[in-house]
Amino acid sequence: MSEKEILNGLKEAVETKDQEKAEEYAEKAIEQKIEPFKAISEGLAAGMNTISEQFDKAEIYLPQVTQAADAMKSALNVLKPKLDESDKKSKGTIIIGTVEGDIHEIGKNVVIAMLEGAGFNVIDLGKDVTEKEFINKAEAENAEIIAASALMSTTKPNQKDIVQEIQKRELPTKTLFGGAPVTEKWVEEINGDAYAPNAAKATETAENLLN
Repeated sequence: MSEKEILNGLKEAVETKDQEKAEEYAEKAIEQKIEPFKAISEGLAAGMNTISEQFDKAEIYLPQVTQAADAMKSALNVLKPKLDESDKKSKGTIIIGTVEGDIHEIGKNVVIAMLEGAGFNVIDLGKDVTEKEFINKAEAENAEIIAASALMSTTKPNQKDIVQEIQKRELPTKTLFGGAPVTEKWVEEINGDAYAPNAAKATETAENLLN
């Protein structure tokens, strides 16, 4: 079986919400010595992007999204032990969540998969997270980065609150922001550290923030 077929198999396993197939193709990826990060980013995350698009168009609903996420987790459980072997670089801790007042999580979950695939320790606070919850957790875990998404223009200002709270406490924690209404210009305006338009860019940007 070719690398392309295995990556497509991982993608389709997530799209069809098939946990058994996800595990099977994750094992095939290891057998064929496909880099775990590649299997995650070009296979599993690609499938979750399809699910995200379908959800946004109301073609599927939350139960189906959860099933797809479960399929992705099944494959990740197979791939994660190999990540430790393939990526010995010391990566940082990232606190991630969706800002207060916002209950969207699908995009964030794709970002988590990508960051974990790149070797980061990711702590997910879920949705509707206040700026104090982000910062208290970052302090407790000595996290290098807070990644916060806002999917509505009405919740976007809560990213600014995170920056202000970090400044108030004089913490060294960096910020990484994303979400549909968020732009690079907005992140600059609120003195955030970095903007990521998608999951793949979030990984690259997080690595740049720590270098």
